[in-house]
Amino acid sequence: MTALDQLSQMTTIVADTGDLQASTRLKPVHATTNPSLITKALTHPDKQAMLSDTLNRFSNDGDKMIDNVIDNLTIQVGCDILKLIDGRVSTEVDARLSYDTDATVAKAREFMDAYSRAGIDPERILIKIAATWQGVKAAEILEKEGIHCNLTLIFGEHQAVACADAGVTLISPFVGRILDWQKRDENRDDIAVSEDMGVQSVKHIYNYFKQHSYDTQVMGASFRSVQQILALAGCDLLTISPALLDELADMNNTVVRQLSPETASATKLAKVSFNETEFDTAYQQDRITQTLLPKGIEGFIQARDELAKVLRTMV
Repeated sequence: MTALDQLSQMTTIVADTGDLQASTRLKPVHATTNPSLITKALTHPDKQAMLSDTLNRFSNDGDKMIDNVIDNLTIQVGCDILKLIDGRVSTEVDARLSYDTDATVAKAREFMDAYSRAGIDPERILIKIAATWQGVKAAEILEKEGIHCNLTLIFGEHQAVACADAGVTLISPFVGRILDWQKRDENRDDIAVSEDMGVQSVKHIYNYFKQHSYDTQVMGASFRSVQQILALAGCDLLTISPALLDELADMNNTVVRQLSPETASATKLAKVSFNETEFDTAYQQDRITQTLLPKGIEGFIQARDELAKVLRTMV
């Protein structure tokens, strides 16, 4: 078996792409979308008629036209992906709402209503929200309503623990971005996987969740190499770009499971919790999260702005 085949037997594979052709070819269990991925999806010739129709339907919406078009396209691309996979698709809430609990909840409900009108089972949708304190609180409200959430841009333990205590379905720790930060901070070009702070962060979070019997699943994200991916074999889920999925599919190396509930129980990690003040204090003490969380949110906003720019040229 290929490395990808072996990995798939111990970890649920998620395609980090809105490319319908890639989803068809790679056949992942789950998939995710975001504005930059939607922008790529819309360049496909098969999507031009749908894009034109969407622009025409919202042409009278004034200043809200572009936002409404983006939201509508987000749902349409999500529905298209769901036709190609058996699992769930993560749908990203506008990152501009990352520090507004009420607005995030309202937008998530809008998305779920739109998916419902399209005949999509709500169990197949994850609402993707940045893991700010406000985002965690929004997810807590939504989960109690039966709306499942994927909390993204996880860089610190305090974020992960707050998500688990809130009953979040899934979290996405960003492995590669932590490694990028580590390289800059330590002024190093190469860091072995055994020293990779991104890999170690996911291992720690996974072991903590399993040891304390949280239902929240861990999905490693933002990978820079197949070595990082294989170092997390056995993690609940891993979301992987098509390029790295192809690389794994071309490898015949033996994949050794690195994470499991059994090995997690061998670690002794004290249980902790965070109220808002303690969460803010932990954030202020965590240089990685302080740097990468706002930068990640800004990157999501810029990706949406780029999509809006493309759409304005078509109006």
